[in-house]
Amino acid sequence: MFMKTHKTASSTILNILFRFGEKHKLKFAFPDGRNDFFYPAPFLRSQVKDYKPGECFNIVCNHMRFDHEEVAKLLPPDAMYITILRDPVDLFESSFHYYHRAVPLTWRINGENKLAEFLNNPHSFYSPAAYNSFYLKNLLFFDFGFDNNLEADEPCVMRFIDNLSKRFHLVLIAEYFEESLILLKDTLCWTMEDILYFKLNARKSSSVSRLTPEMRAKALQWNGADGKLYQHFNATFWVRVEAYGRERMKKEVNELRRRNAEMRAICIEGEHAVEAQKIQDRRLLPWQPVGESSILGYNMKRDIDPKFRTICKKMLTPEIQYLSDLGVNLWLTRLWGWLKDTFY
Repeated sequence: MFMKTHKTASSTILNILFRFGEKHKLKFAFPDGRNDFFYPAPFLRSQVKDYKPGECFNIVCNHMRFDHEEVAKLLPPDAMYITILRDPVDLFESSFHYYHRAVPLTWRINGENKLAEFLNNPHSFYSPAAYNSFYLKNLLFFDFGFDNNLEADEPCVMRFIDNLSKRFHLVLIAEYFEESLILLKDTLCWTMEDILYFKLNARKSSSVSRLTPEMRAKALQWNGADGKLYQHFNATFWVRVEAYGRERMKKEVNELRRRNAEMRAICIEGEHAVEAQKIQDRRLLPWQPVGESSILGYNMKRDIDPKFRTICKKMLTPEIQYLSDLGVNLWLTRLWGWLKDTFY
């Protein structure tokens, strides 16, 4: 089970899981009609496409609001639980920009720098009961099914974190993505080929706010529960790295970088991502946030050696298109996409 958190490089992990599951003919538990399990509602196993009581699956990996008891009923008892976290300050910055047009709370913020205005006086703009407000505070805590309005010093915060420690076998860290993939490979007994990747769903650099140390401190204080969550699992991550071996890890990361560079040279026109307007094949166009086109994508080379064409295409295919390729009916997602692109 991969718990797909928001704005944490989880779309790149998803592509890896899609490819592995498809290659080995594993059984996915997919949502029905959309690309998530009716997020932000808590996950229910009845949300799984064509679910029948007692049915068992190999992979669950789409966005959800986590509920361990419900997820566990879909999987064998020895299933591995894996997730990924990101520095909560950078996650907050990313979430604020990506979702702000979908969060009415932000619409009345004036000035050029809405993020700074919010952080300077968040209680003036934030209401826990407001529509989509969870995107603006402790989003990781919310994704894992907890109350995102808890303050970091409340005793239950550490109790919830300890609970996750018992549930999840491996917690990846986005800032150390390559090291995370090596640990994933080791945990699941995979090969280097299984974890090759291209970075998906990344924003163009001009859309990223460079926060001052003062603003970073305010963002961390505002997202204090996520800060404790990240601090805890960042520490356990490096315990895993030490157990794996620093030199061994360095060697494996270098090999992963070498293999990824080879695939970029084989698959990608210009060997780098491009802005949405420059993507020639719409099947490779990633989903864009409301009212803007800030998510980068790729152009696939036209003269690819036939033996690499299929793997290149799969590695470059965004989440929505890959789900369609795997047979998921995304009529609700596509309807929202049409409305978004038509009216915003």
